[in-house]
Amino acid sequence: MSRMLSIAPKLQRMPTEQDLGRLQFTTILYCLQCTNPDNGLVRDKTAPDAPASIAAIGMALATLPVVVERGVLIRKFAAKLARRKLAFLLACPQGPEPDASGYKGFFYHFLDIETGRRVWQCELSTIDSAFLFAGALTAAAYFDGDSPDEVEVRWLANTLYERADWNWACDHGLTLTHGWRPESGFIPYRWRGYDEGLLLYILGLGSPTHPLPPEAYSAYTESYEWRNIYGRELLYSGPLFTHQLSHMWIDFRGIRDEFMRHHDSDYFQNSRHATYVQREYAIRNPLNFAGYGEHCWGFTASDGPGWVKRNVDGGEREFYDYIARGAPFGPDDGTVSPWVVVASLPFAPEIVIPTVWNFARMPLGMTRLYGFKPSFNRTFTVEDSDPGWWVSPYHFGVDQGPVVLMIENYRTGLLWNIMRHCQPIVAGLRRAGFSGGWL
Repeated sequence: MSRMLSIAPKLQRMPTEQDLGRLQFTTILYCLQCTNPDNGLVRDKTAPDAPASIAAIGMALATLPVVVERGVLIRKFAAKLARRKLAFLLACPQGPEPDASGYKGFFYHFLDIETGRRVWQCELSTIDSAFLFAGALTAAAYFDGDSPDEVEVRWLANTLYERADWNWACDHGLTLTHGWRPESGFIPYRWRGYDEGLLLYILGLGSPTHPLPPEAYSAYTESYEWRNIYGRELLYSGPLFTHQLSHMWIDFRGIRDEFMRHHDSDYFQNSRHATYVQREYAIRNPLNFAGYGEHCWGFTASDGPGWVKRNVDGGEREFYDYIARGAPFGPDDGTVSPWVVVASLPFAPEIVIPTVWNFARMPLGMTRLYGFKPSFNRTFTVEDSDPGWWVSPYHFGVDQGPVVLMIENYRTGLLWNIMRHCQPIVAGLRRAGFSGGWL
């Protein structure tokens, strides 16, 4: 019995296909175990009493084809899970009231996991709603059978997506706003310049009911920053997740919009360059943080040690809580995120896999329930703890989803192949000016 209960040993060799499969499996358990069985809402993180995250729900929906194809759940039951999530969300109250679940078809960032209503006076989030819509459309494209459950999944998913009023979310401008609050109106920030908003615009352009005009996409891209960083020419965005989240659903290999045609590149190649930039930044380690190097990198939006200043080796260091860290221009406080490295597998496996091997040898939980802890900081020491430095105590739903989906895209291209048959995605890409390749 003691042998059966023993913790799996640290990986002492390079991760194999089997190891990646095991990591994918233990990570995907978050989407199954941290879900309210009554309504399908998914917890934002493993902290006690955490609310549901609308983005985590979308990512959990997108993982259902993986759990079917990998034999975790049979298709019939996975379709029922999708139906339950979508039916509950579609029935959630929409309106200007401050305790509704959403407004104009969009959803609040965080919802009460029992009632589905807004918590914390959080914002109505356009980007987090986009992740929900992308997950719903994944389910609609995958569950293409004639059973009553699969037919209903398609109707629910399309209805949920098609009621979003994308033009309202622009607030009389060309670009999409970050969101809205009933207490104060639209958030004074807009999606401009390259980031995960790429998915947002493609979904908005592809809507059959309230489509964005093509000019909205042009306004989004006009503030792009093309830079030369460490000898690599690329479209810049600092946090690594911004180069990944749209790619969970869309295979950008060989398809180009006007901007990428002009630069003789594509967004997939750009994400490959961004992955290498992150590694090079860690190798150079200009701020001299502990642990950084060829096989220790990954700077992104993540949990952190907290908003505090400390004296470290004779100098003052500033540390952050949850913030969008980036490379090479920061912010950076020594915090590294294993999940975002794994999510770059499709772009640069030759540098990702050795880095995963290094993380696997560290006490970060690769072989334990839910896989790698999302972030750690070896500069921020913690006395009387193992390993002696800060490790995030929680897992986050929005970190788990990219690990599952990008491992699968690396292994089989499953999500990419499914979404090639998703009409709103195809229509959105074409209206944005994409052409070539599989399109």
